[in-house]
Amino acid sequence: MRRLLVLGLLLLGLALAQKSGGGVGGRPYAPSPPPMAPGPAPAYPMPAPSLPYPGPVVVYPRGGGGSLGVLPVLVFLGLVLVGAWMVQGLKRAEGGPGASVARLRLALLVRPEVQRALRTLAEGADTTTAKGLADLLDEAALLLLREEPAWRFAEYRQAEGGEEEVLGLFDAWMLEDRSTYRETFRHFEGKKALDPAYTPKVEPGGRYLVASLLLAERRPLPQRPKAPLDRPTVRALLLAFAASTPFTLLAAHLAWTPEKEGEGLTEEELLLLFPGLEKV
Repeated sequence: MRRLLVLGLLLLGLALAQKSGGGVGGRPYAPSPPPMAPGPAPAYPMPAPSLPYPGPVVVYPRGGGGSLGVLPVLVFLGLVLVGAWMVQGLKRAEGGPGASVARLRLALLVRPEVQRALRTLAEGADTTTAKGLADLLDEAALLLLREEPAWRFAEYRQAEGGEEEVLGLFDAWMLEDRSTYRETFRHFEGKKALDPAYTPKVEPGGRYLVASLLLAERRPLPQRPKAPLDRPTVRALLLAFAASTPFTLLAAHLAWTPEKEGEGLTEEELLLLFPGLEKV
């Protein structure tokens, strides 16, 4: 009973702490179709031998008796070695991670100019192509880098695996981001949605904004450092996100809260909604 009460109070606190939020991104990814079963091999009529049928002609090298020489044996051994090398290479490729996913959350002092810039960036982003999403990451990273004096807290997560596994984590982490705010603006894969009925919650102690960058790639993204996060590390992570290209990008998403100008998260709300944040 006590656990249920604590859980109910926690959920109530999370609901009360939620403010407006926005999100923009997409998955320009189409999984390859399943392999088709091969059909029966075509049968071709064999030509009837004409008579008389000549027998095989055996040519023996001079001075070698009945031996065929060393060359065929060397060719056979070479083919065996090349085949073994190719099999080992395929096993290593299958065993290693084919993709990675990472999320960087950054809490900074809120300014209406930053909220306005994030909304403008999300409004004009091309969320249907890999190039558009890579450009979105570039602009978002640039915007956050310019706000470095306002950084206060950060959180970073990273995982590796196959493309399907990574995209599954991407979806789960994106839903986790979206659950921390009331979605007042969304632009995902070319579709936009607004919540015009939302009333901004302006509080005297609201002074923080949280931006979350989420990226899935066909390349290794930086692993979580063992040391606590600091400003140089956060700066390096933002540059790593901006290094994404249309050829490596699997999915990208930018979320931020509060989205409405005038709103801000209090420190209590910040720690309640994002318990994994570290001071930078």
